[in-house]
Amino acid sequence: MTSQPHTRFSFDTVFDSDGAVASGPPIVKRVYLPAEVEQIRAMAYAEGERAADARGVSALAEISRNCSAAMGSLARVAHDHREASAGLALAVGRKIADAALDRFPEAPIAAAMAELIREIESRPVLKVQVAAGLVEPVESVLRGAAEAMGYPGQIVVTADASLPRAAFAFDWGEGRAAFDPDAAAIRVAAALETALAAEGLHAEPLTISESETDHG
Repeated sequence: MTSQPHTRFSFDTVFDSDGAVASGPPIVKRVYLPAEVEQIRAMAYAEGERAADARGVSALAEISRNCSAAMGSLARVAHDHREASAGLALAVGRKIADAALDRFPEAPIAAAMAELIREIESRPVLKVQVAAGLVEPVESVLRGAAEAMGYPGQIVVTADASLPRAAFAFDWGEGRAAFDPDAAAIRVAAALETALAAEGLHAEPLTISESETDHG
């Protein structure tokens, strides 16, 4: 025969030595007055509001953290996009400039002549150095420009094999001016890189124009 463990008896009501009730089971109230119901409802509603507010504050804090992290990532993406766009624009511009200089290598020299006419108009000789193979076309262009501008001096054009195409150097005795398209492209790229580095991640956010939105 298997013995069963004894269960300790629990008295619901305990009396003291005078016969008064010392402790008893909790009384479960089953009937509430309307005012008590309203008070309980108000307390429950307030507790629910506090819990909802706490959850809302926690959710907003989480949203704020996520937004901050997202904005940092977006700023990096936007900066990378600007760098890529600037690099692409620079490469396209260089291609266009190279094609223009290949076709009209004497054009920058004529433009420089127009800009420097005030400096050289009283000088008897203007010495010009150009890339090999450009002496004759440059002489023709500069002489035509000199006649149009009223320059009375002599123009002497010589070739310098070290100069790249469309590069030139002016020397009028008391001054000198030079242009090298390759060096100019390097300076433009360096200036652009410096500007992008200074801008960093603090530039204005990228925006989409209305036309892009309409056609997107």
